[in-house]
Amino acid sequence: MPESFLTVAERAEASFAVSGSEFIGYVAPVDSVAAAEAVIEEVEADHPDATHVVPAYRVPAGAPSAGTPGSVMLREWSSDDSEPSGSAGKPALNVLEQRELRNVVVAVVRYYGGTNLGVGGLARAYSRAVKEAVDAAGVVEDVPHERFTATVDYDDSGTVRGILESEDVEFDASYEERAAFVVRVSVADTDALRERLRDATSGRVNIDPQQ
Repeated sequence: MPESFLTVAERAEASFAVSGSEFIGYVAPVDSVAAAEAVIEEVEADHPDATHVVPAYRVPAGAPSAGTPGSVMLREWSSDDSEPSGSAGKPALNVLEQRELRNVVVAVVRYYGGTNLGVGGLARAYSRAVKEAVDAAGVVEDVPHERFTATVDYDDSGTVRGILESEDVEFDASYEERAAFVVRVSVADTDALRERLRDATSGRVNIDPQQ
């Protein structure tokens, strides 16, 4: 079985003010670099007038494999977003490292209040924003998950949906020209679920990995 790890339970945020500057920390659980970057882009879009949006994340560097259980390579990344070097991104990332959290992304929004906080003051504020957002989200133990899309014609859509519901896995369904199910399943169960879907549809299902 792949090793379990600590991550946040859900998306959350926390806000406070320091010497007139407003800080808003956002945190979310994610399974990939692409998902982390999507959250960061969403926060940036929600705060177009922010002075800074400082991101950081710790996520798997690539798609996990059921055949290679154990530790996975992590991509750790942060940005100061024009704050003084080392005053923002690294302190935000340090909180995730110190709490041994992974599969998580944070983005701290700052609206400048007219008073310079200095490198130390900024580091404390950005760290606090991440800590408080993580506390608001809560920490849980999880196992590596994988995402894939199962696409079928409508005649097989009920079969696929029934299997996913019986396996109690997370999925989102869309019905356009064909039915598509974006599935999130633990790495340990991925191969068996794919095989069950193929068997139930006599190979008519198209299964594509998600990044």
